[in-house]
Amino acid sequence: MQRYILKRTGSLILSLLVASLVIFTVIEIVPGDPASFMLGINAQPETLAALRAELGLDASKVGRYFAWVGGMLTGDFGTSYTYRTPVTEMVADRIGVSIPLALYALVLSVLIALPAGLYAASRRGQAGDLGVLGATQMGVAIPNFWFAMMLVLVFAIHWRWFPAGGFPGWEQGFWACVQALTLPAIALALPQAAILTRVMRSALLEVLGEDFMRTARAKGLSARQTLWRHGLRNAMIPVLTIVGLQFSFLFAGTIIIEQVFYLPGLGRLIFQSISARDLIVVESVVMLIVFGVILINFLVDLAYAAVDPRLRNRT
Repeated sequence: MQRYILKRTGSLILSLLVASLVIFTVIEIVPGDPASFMLGINAQPETLAALRAELGLDASKVGRYFAWVGGMLTGDFGTSYTYRTPVTEMVADRIGVSIPLALYALVLSVLIALPAGLYAASRRGQAGDLGVLGATQMGVAIPNFWFAMMLVLVFAIHWRWFPAGGFPGWEQGFWACVQALTLPAIALALPQAAILTRVMRSALLEVLGEDFMRTARAKGLSARQTLWRHGLRNAMIPVLTIVGLQFSFLFAGTIIIEQVFYLPGLGRLIFQSISARDLIVVESVVMLIVFGVILINFLVDLAYAAVDPRLRNRT
């Protein structure tokens, strides 16, 4: 197990290094200069040069890369070009929206997918199974931002059960914030629930064909008892793995949904920073999200190895 952990740790560090190089390189080659954007096209060369020096843009790209990485290792993500505010403070203000939204969407995804997958597997080839498969196909094919707009039209504009956008802040009360996050969470959860339902169904069907399931039936257990007592437990390993991976996707994939619902989260911060050419904010926030995704995948690998000794013995 120690060897497995060391290998996964080395892979995590290498992934973070490659990710930082890719993020910095891609953002640096994007056309447009932040100083020119802030001062306008009629700025004097001397003023432009002074602002570039103030922002640290006159240094070499290699020097800026190592300064950026070194700052992140010490918890310093730099200072926003536009707001002149430490990026760490901006992230701290926004992460209280993005993480609860991702967790809320994950819970909804699991609550939808597990019963649906169980229902489809228990009725393989019947009308109920085909109906679930058709619904999941739609869920995978339709973009979540389309779901978001339909939810706003129906539940916010027509029925007025939920707000159409915005976030009141946690100081305004827990239920007010949950209400504001409900429609965005549903829009994020539906496509992921469709994927998880298919995984749950496939895992259960595979388990139902095992010898121990037939033995349980031969001992007198009903089909329902066999499914609940033996099938569900053994089918949960691949499902839990997908759940962990889905949380990392939800955490990183809120940019469009936060923009649709005007939520002050990390996704909307990235969108606003790209529009303002605030490169240090874009680099730091994207790197933070990538770190979260890689760390979650790392923890999922460790959890999977802990419950399945065959995996760590092969690696």
